[in-house]
Amino acid sequence: MPIPAVRPRPGRARAARLLTVVAFTLICTQEVPAVRPAAAPAVAAVAPSPSASPSPSPSPSGVKPSALDQLAGPAAPGDLDVMTFNLKYASRATPNSWKQRRPVMRTLLTVEHPDLIGTQEGLPDQLRDIESDLGPEYDWIGLGRDGGDDGEHMAIFFDTTRLSPVKSGNYWLSTTPGVPASVSWGTNFTRMVTWVLFADLRTGRHFYAVNTHLDNTSENARRHAARLIRSRLAALDDLPIILTGDFNSPAETGSQVYRTLVTEPGYQDVWDTAPSRGPEYQSIHNYQPLVRDGERDDWILATPGVLPVAVLMNTYRRGRQYPSDHLPVEARIRLPCPDAYCGMPGGSGER
Repeated sequence: MPIPAVRPRPGRARAARLLTVVAFTLICTQEVPAVRPAAAPAVAAVAPSPSASPSPSPSPSGVKPSALDQLAGPAAPGDLDVMTFNLKYASRATPNSWKQRRPVMRTLLTVEHPDLIGTQEGLPDQLRDIESDLGPEYDWIGLGRDGGDDGEHMAIFFDTTRLSPVKSGNYWLSTTPGVPASVSWGTNFTRMVTWVLFADLRTGRHFYAVNTHLDNTSENARRHAARLIRSRLAALDDLPIILTGDFNSPAETGSQVYRTLVTEPGYQDVWDTAPSRGPEYQSIHNYQPLVRDGERDDWILATPGVLPVAVLMNTYRRGRQYPSDHLPVEARIRLPCPDAYCGMPGGSGER
């Protein structure tokens, strides 16, 4: 039976919700028409350092730049702001329940207003909360890892005033990638990938956004998953690829997962290639004091030709409350403009 590629939404007929995945196909795609009209963009404020007092919520009388703007200045027209964020699944258990974390998450995301967010661990109601908090100009695509809308999602959020989905799909990190909820290699939990081919409405450029979450306990599962992802990326059209995720592996050449996804195929780790970079911390902090220069398990990778402008770990918190047990990683990038797409309506013509 076909499985909806996005969650159902009574009373809101969106063509982007018609993306589907068929259980025994390897990659599932569906054409998506143009996105709906958008509301005005959110205002922005500064995300403070861990030692600073948290900034108040933005107000009309005191607008401050986002953390990326503070680091690199205002974005150029063709710049794309990307975030990877393990949301920490919603729970009622305190401390750090979703009820406690949601207002902090709302401020962080509306202040930063990324064009693209690759999320991990989001549960269905939690994702709908985030969509509501982001506002009507945002949409998201993804399946639950247990099939349909069940379980944690690798949801990809996007600003519909900037990005339009062309097609999308999902696959599972197993020996049967087209089978929802399938597991292999001793993985602790079901793991999967969600991907979307986007058209940039501002520049006319096209690119793939790919988002994943590798296993948290089995190194064997992580290595097999990395090889599967690499082979699937190699089979995509010759377009820029942005790969976001919680890889549960250190971003260093001593890691086989890192070598498989970065070193050997020649992908960029934008943390290393961006000319402007914020302080580095252990990206999984577990609501404890931040550790400088610790293990970075949350990555934003990109194919050669993508130009990183700036990258940072956002340390925003409200009092002692962080929005998640991970720090979000944000990057500002510029996409190359292949001849096949530079002449499209809205294209910049840049090379």
